[in-house]
Amino acid sequence: MPGALWPRFLCLLLLLFFALPGAADDRAMLERVQALLYERASALGDEVVIEISPPSARLGECENPTPFLPNPEAELRSRVSVGVRCGEDGRQVRYLQASVEMVGSYVEMARRVERGQPLSEKDLTLARGNLARLPGGTVIALEDAIGQHATRPLAPGQTLQKHHVQSPRLVYRGDSVQVEASGTGFRVHREGEAIDEGGMGDSVRVRLPDRLILEGKVLGPGRVAVDI
Repeated sequence: MPGALWPRFLCLLLLLFFALPGAADDRAMLERVQALLYERASALGDEVVIEISPPSARLGECENPTPFLPNPEAELRSRVSVGVRCGEDGRQVRYLQASVEMVGSYVEMARRVERGQPLSEKDLTLARGNLARLPGGTVIALEDAIGQHATRPLAPGQTLQKHHVQSPRLVYRGDSVQVEASGTGFRVHREGEAIDEGGMGDSVRVRLPDRLILEGKVLGPGRVAVDI
């Protein structure tokens, strides 16, 4: 096959089962599980290797297999459990174990940064490795780190994680802020006191002069929008 026709991502699926009755159904199930994992993993790494453990023969056939991730919001790790609903009504559920490798780029510190310091491109570098084995919340794109402020001292060579940075503070606890509320045909502004601190888009609580506490999102320096 010409090289131009190869997919951008490499995916190796190892089917570790013998020729048993119902092997065709097993193959369909494994292919769908592989496709689900590949879709998630290929968005992160540029080289993906997936190994799926074989289904147990004692579980019988799985008609119309529909795979799902028990916790779809969780990060994809090197060992993952995948659920498969079987049958037309999907009431039968079985679980397969898989290992995933996602080789790609992630962000490391290029030099030391102190707490509160904004990160510049010179402070960061891209490293390469198996993303599934990195600490949870690893930052994989430079643009997600540049301009953020360090929440702690960061050393050269340290893998950057999301909790290591925060957006620049635009509202601080105790600040007087403008509270904006809007709806169909109206817009209201009131003054309040920030109970929390936050950056652009962060949720913060605000206490109004009548002691009512509202939660809203930071719009800018000293500005918070609330829904009413």
